[in-house]
Amino acid sequence: MREFDVVVIGAGVAGEVAAGRLGENGISVAVVEDRLVGGECSYFACMPSKALLRPVELTNEARRVPGVSVGPIDAAAVLARRDEVIAGLDDTGQLPWLDARNVVLVRGRGRLDGERRVRVGDEVLEARTAVIVATGSSALVPDIPGLREARPWTNIEATTAKHAPGRLAILGGGVVGVEMAQAWASLGSRVTLVHRGERLLEREEPFASEQVLEALRGSGVDVRLGTSALNVSRDGIFRVDLDDGATLEADELLAAFGRHPTSDDIGLETVGLSPGGFLRVDETLHVPGHDWLYAVGDVNGRALLTHMGKYQGRLVADLIRGKDVRLRSDGALSPRVIFTDPQVGAVGLTLEAARRAGLGVRHVDVETSGNAGGSFVGRGAAGTSRIVVDERRRVIVGATITGAEVAEALHAATIAVVGEVTLDNLWHAVPSFPTRSELWLKLLEAYGL
Repeated sequence: MREFDVVVIGAGVAGEVAAGRLGENGISVAVVEDRLVGGECSYFACMPSKALLRPVELTNEARRVPGVSVGPIDAAAVLARRDEVIAGLDDTGQLPWLDARNVVLVRGRGRLDGERRVRVGDEVLEARTAVIVATGSSALVPDIPGLREARPWTNIEATTAKHAPGRLAILGGGVVGVEMAQAWASLGSRVTLVHRGERLLEREEPFASEQVLEALRGSGVDVRLGTSALNVSRDGIFRVDLDDGATLEADELLAAFGRHPTSDDIGLETVGLSPGGFLRVDETLHVPGHDWLYAVGDVNGRALLTHMGKYQGRLVADLIRGKDVRLRSDGALSPRVIFTDPQVGAVGLTLEAARRAGLGVRHVDVETSGNAGGSFVGRGAAGTSRIVVDERRRVIVGATITGAEVAEALHAATIAVVGEVTLDNLWHAVPSFPTRSELWLKLLEAYGL
């Protein structure tokens, strides 16, 4: 048995950040990981997906600029660059960062083994102060007859495949579904996306759904809305029977139905907690009733986003170090980006969600590139910027920006929403000319300032 001040189960981004922040502040910490240090985001989600999508974004933007010639996308080169980004699925490069912070990496599957104890194989790690659960989430594969037996792609295979399939079918029109549809279509696959909802990206503003739908169809993706899979079979090729009577055939099938927490086999029962499901926490990231147990990242279900897991990791490290801090930014306040072209950046509440919450709100929309900066970036591209304003407090409670390369513009909106900056103060934050940041000026003018 070895003793540490803190033991972290899981070295994905949330656990890695928590462990590093503790270690660099003189707290002895061990982090347990049975797969890759850096987690899904680094190897099977955020990083490889953006490597696959960046060529589409660049190609489309280059075509909007007169005088620039663009050749076809070289699929082999894109996949080689993707492999470079994910370091060939080798986490060796991550280890010096842990070493520099005196974090002890324990390879193996970690399970709680009673209060303040974590078992890794035959070894027990004792935590003098706290255990942090950071086991993340994994792809959800629902109980559609034949689907699991057919062994479809999840995000893991979709982001690391070595060749573009001739025909790719995608079930699900959320973030993974739309991003992978656009990426693989650009690399030569004939893509069909089936979504049971009436619009894509149902948690975002309707105009965002419409613009992404138009872009996918424009790139050759066959998008079928309001349609569900009844059953799946595989005999060399996939066959998907749909509820509209059609049968879809594909060489590969991606199940893009969302995520579920990795919490069913981590020893929760040894400390009086039920296995499976999200590990609920309070605003200090404590598991209620267990003053020594914390949960950060996807496993707690508060915000299944890499940057929010990192935020929680920083916060819980500060709590353990004795700082009086609380969660202030998660849930609806979490910024989120969909890296299709057009990109979708959003933070806070959509108009519909604000109204459901009983807020007295007003919204205004402007064209994202409807300013001088739009002459140089996103010229002629579809894009809408919206703010949702709480009229009583005169603060923005939600913002959505769509268009070419808008992800970097989202942080200004996040500051306004999380910081509850009044419109009257925002009016004096003057955007540079000629940049698309003038969309903020246009929005405030449209509001009446």
